[in-house]
Amino acid sequence: MTLADVAYAPELTSHDAEIEEINAEAFGPGRFTRAAHRIREGGPHARDLSFVATENGHVIASVRLTPIAVGEGKAMLLGPLAVRPSWKNLGIGRKLMGMAADAARARDVRAIVLVGDAPYYGPLGYVQVRPGTMTMPWPVDPARLLVMELVPGAAAALNGMVVHEDAARA
Repeated sequence: MTLADVAYAPELTSHDAEIEEINAEAFGPGRFTRAAHRIREGGPHARDLSFVATENGHVIASVRLTPIAVGEGKAMLLGPLAVRPSWKNLGIGRKLMGMAADAARARDVRAIVLVGDAPYYGPLGYVQVRPGTMTMPWPVDPARLLVMELVPGAAAALNGMVVHEDAARA
């Protein structure tokens, strides 16, 4: 079990069961009560912008991006990002996040939003959302609402309630 054994690939439907298992292991049943989960319930994630890490054909980590609308602006919501415990702290999650950001940039996505810890995500380019600009559907510590602009100034267009892009069209 070494990093040389890890392969990275776009997410496939055949990965769904293992991804759900990893998310259950990482976040437990409380994951269904989180604001980000509530947004993701509004529609599908962008499978073409979501990635897995595998070892011997088994998923050991995954990251998903979900299309969101924030007022009149559009972005992607990152998460869940989960890595099996025996593979943590090896850079796998960071690599998956970089792959997702690169794919989003190539698709002209302007920004990625997430709920997470600034000390972890800050070095990857995420900064705290300007207070009072974005509202999550459930309470979130404002210090944990982060954004990475893929296009400079893109966060300025993100003002209002964060919803799944499909819910914004309904």
